[in-house]
Amino acid sequence: MSTPHNSANVGDIAATVIMSGDPLRAKFMAEHFLENPKQFNGVRNMLGYTGLYHGKPVSVMGHGMGMPSVGIYSYELYHVYGVQQIIRVGTAGCIQKGMEIGDVVVAQGSCTDSNYLHQYHLPGTYAPLADYELLSGAVDMCKQLGVKHYVGNVLSSDIFYDDNQEWRQWAAMGVLAVEMESAALYANAAACGRKALTILTVSDSLVEKKSASAEERQLAFTNMMRVAFSLV
Repeated sequence: MSTPHNSANVGDIAATVIMSGDPLRAKFMAEHFLENPKQFNGVRNMLGYTGLYHGKPVSVMGHGMGMPSVGIYSYELYHVYGVQQIIRVGTAGCIQKGMEIGDVVVAQGSCTDSNYLHQYHLPGTYAPLADYELLSGAVDMCKQLGVKHYVGNVLSSDIFYDDNQEWRQWAAMGVLAVEMESAALYANAAACGRKALTILTVSDSLVEKKSASAEERQLAFTNMMRVAFSLV
């Protein structure tokens, strides 16, 4: 059974999927981490592969930019393909002093300025959280690898070019970094009783106005990938 966005058949995708916004980063993970990867999707160039990691089946796939996009792909993976856990690896802009390009952020929770969560018609404000088992495992692996990391809240924003610098208000509440997908992923996982985690690499500092190159964004941030694959 395929979907309008995924040409895979049920059984082609592993129970664990490591996702990235950039489909070329998914291709990079397939080529550098998986044994015998086989492509299961190329619809809209949203590349997906399944292979073995230390003998265990794992899939990697792109999810595009923004909550509507990751919302579609993660919903289909959970509901159509029986995926049990999704681990997102991506980049973020840090909004706290002392954080540096290349630092890892393990997203314990995800604030948002999006309307995505309104679909659940909850009588209040929902706080999307990561799966604790995955979170704890990621933190332990960061320590083992000696990777400088932070654990806490991120902001999943619909706005990339923030001319009003609203990120400063989130920073005042202790939010670590800004990205564009985690709240939707965490909400989808919660709604169907599955697991999710986001592991981010700081690619930009909004505080110090620094940024990584496009090549580094696409290929160089391997520490978060090593942490993600350790959770399989």
